[in-house]
Amino acid sequence: MLAAAASLLQALPTGAAVPPRPNIVVILVDDMGFSDIGCYGSEIPTPNLDALAANGVRFTQFYNTARCCPTRAALLTGLYSHQTGVGHMMEDKGVPGYRGHLNDSCVTIAEVLKPAGYFTAMSGKWHVGQQAGVAPWTRGFDRSLNAAAGGFYFPTHPRAELFLNGEKIANDDQRLPHDWYSTDLWTTFGLKFIDEALAEKKPFYLHLCHNAPHFSLQAPAEDIAKFRGKYKQGWGAIRDARYARQKELGIIDPAWAKSPRPKDVKAWNNLSAEEQDRFDNIMAVYAAVVNHMDKAVGDLVAGLKQRGVFENTLILFMSDNGGNAESGPNGKTVGDPSQGKSDWFCGESWAFVENTPFRRFKHFNHEGGIASPLIAHWPAEVKTGRQGDRGAGRLVQTPAHLIDIMATCVDVTGAVYPKEFKAHAITPMEGQSLRPLFSPSESLPVSLSSRPIFWEHEGNAAIRVGDDKLVRFGRNGAWELYDMKKDRTEQHDLAAQNPDKVKALATKWDAWAERAHVTPYGEGGGKKGKAEKKTAAAD
Repeated sequence: MLAAAASLLQALPTGAAVPPRPNIVVILVDDMGFSDIGCYGSEIPTPNLDALAANGVRFTQFYNTARCCPTRAALLTGLYSHQTGVGHMMEDKGVPGYRGHLNDSCVTIAEVLKPAGYFTAMSGKWHVGQQAGVAPWTRGFDRSLNAAAGGFYFPTHPRAELFLNGEKIANDDQRLPHDWYSTDLWTTFGLKFIDEALAEKKPFYLHLCHNAPHFSLQAPAEDIAKFRGKYKQGWGAIRDARYARQKELGIIDPAWAKSPRPKDVKAWNNLSAEEQDRFDNIMAVYAAVVNHMDKAVGDLVAGLKQRGVFENTLILFMSDNGGNAESGPNGKTVGDPSQGKSDWFCGESWAFVENTPFRRFKHFNHEGGIASPLIAHWPAEVKTGRQGDRGAGRLVQTPAHLIDIMATCVDVTGAVYPKEFKAHAITPMEGQSLRPLFSPSESLPVSLSSRPIFWEHEGNAAIRVGDDKLVRFGRNGAWELYDMKKDRTEQHDLAAQNPDKVKALATKWDAWAERAHVTPYGEGGGKKGKAEKKTAAAD
């Protein structure tokens, strides 16, 4: 760290001040599809995120891992999730890639930034091994208010359980707001922790993980009422409108055909009036959850501005996987969604809208499962560009992945990613810094656009190199090949026409799978076994 600081001083003109290191806020949302916010095509009002996008940059080809726990592991560590021991969920499958918790061969962003003088804080959903003793307070975070695993919104939810700085607390603890809603709660405590950082005169890293819009979908009644009736035009019309907006915004290439309606999803006009009303209600609840999450983002931004730290805070916003089709085409509507004991799911019929224009959903490595919005906002750098060119509102087309967030944090802070930590050898980070993409005046590292990116979850698998993507449905499925430049919606399989390319990419994927501990697969890996069914409710 001292060497890095010394080199920075040497690079500055005589008498120049060392620029302050940026604060960083990473915001991760849960089960939100690619098209669910306004600046990516949605009809759901998200003015606060839209403002961050308008004054920052949007990535159109940013990727997650298709599932909750693996995404959190990759985001926190800069490694592929199997390298951290979280290749699946929280069950221990008895082999290195599937132990169900972060291992000692990885470090978290907090563990890297804390020695560099950062105040590190976490609020929200953790879900990378607290059941095995791996918790925010054991992995580098100075302060935390977290849920160990599954998401919840109201204190009366059956799984609502909070931990404050390592202490399990009651849901009506006097330190908590009365009748809290978790989306607001995570932000409230995030700002409290920022106040502590400022009191200590330290730059801060805040890891803010919303459970919105994960099931069980719940929102205040007045929020739901704002959207009731707005979805009676049906999923086909809503999806067409999103698709049109995405083309207008430049988020997608107009030449890409939207994927067809899934075979199990009925045509809207074939539903009864009662069924249409029920599905309208489901999507109204989902929209309310997303809209309230955007309000919380606005509260965070307002808090940063009030504290005078907004200009030099890098905010990164993303989702952990694509829209969720669990519960099937009918969704689920148990109880009153404005109450904590209800259980509502969007289901497949709305999930294919959430992932417009892509195929498949959460769990899968087709684009609908792994495509995520990424908004990067940093007024001190993104707004004008480091060389004076205006960068605000830009779209970044370069493929990127969660593994790049660690490298970006290391780059912008001057922290040192360790070779060893607490007497354990640390796996070198897999990602690359996205900082060069924040400014249009920076030359693009060739490696960012041409490097391979890999996926595996439950036997679903993929590799992308440049514009070529090889993807597989299930461990025994045939490899499919797509040209991401011409056909990112994966409508035209080119595998039969290009057997040599398929073989070369598959060989590259096999070598990665061995290197990154994807293989050996854990017992039951790739199957919908009992262990997976148990974790699904808490995902």
